[in-house]
Amino acid sequence: MSLNDQKRTLALDLYDIGALKFGEFTFKSGLISPMYIDLRLFISYPKVLKKVTRLYVDILKGLKYDRLAGVAYGALPITSAISLELDCPWIFLRKEALEKKYGIEKSLEGEYSPGDKIVMIEDLVTRATSLLEAISAIERHGLAVKDTVVLLNYEKGGEENLQKKGYTLHAFMTVRELIEIMKTEGKLTPEKYKQCLAFLQS
Repeated sequence: MSLNDQKRTLALDLYDIGALKFGEFTFKSGLISPMYIDLRLFISYPKVLKKVTRLYVDILKGLKYDRLAGVAYGALPITSAISLELDCPWIFLRKEALEKKYGIEKSLEGEYSPGDKIVMIEDLVTRATSLLEAISAIERHGLAVKDTVVLLNYEKGGEENLQKKGYTLHAFMTVRELIEIMKTEGKLTPEKYKQCLAFLQS
C-alpha cells in the first residue's frame, strides 16, 4: 500500500470510529474548534489499533533507540501495541509526577538504565508543551531523548518548539492532510472545510 493510500485509510478509519468529528467543540481553554480528534478511542477498536501500530513501526525502523516511552495517557495503548509488535521494552512517566511533583524514584514506570536512548511515543502534537515537560522529566532520570514519533501533527508550532530544544519530530501525517482527505471523500461540506482550514491556520 502506498503512503497516500495509508493516509487515506487512516483518515477514513478515524472518521468511521468517531475519533475524528466535525461540528463545534469547546476546549478547556475556551477555544472553539470545528473539529475534534480523540485518538484514545483506539482501545475500543483493536483492528484500527493494529493498523496504527504498523504505521509507527515503519517510522521507528529508521531510528536508533533502546526502549520506547509512552506519554500518558493517550499514547500508552499505542506504545504497548508497538512494544509487542517490535518486542521492544517501554517505560512511561506517571502523569501525576508532573502534576504533583512526586519524587523522581516514583515517577517513571518500567525498567531502564542510565544512558538508554529513548524514543518518545505520542498520539498527536499541537504545541508540544506537555511533550517537552515529559521529555525533561525523563531526561532527569539520566535517559537520552532525541526523537519523538506521533501519528498526527497539528502544525501549531510543536515541531518547531521541539527542534529548538534539539529534538526531532517524526509524524505520520498532518491534520491538514486529514482535512484534505475528508474533503476529497465527501465527508466535509465546503463551509466546514473552510472553517477547519481557518482553525488550523489561526
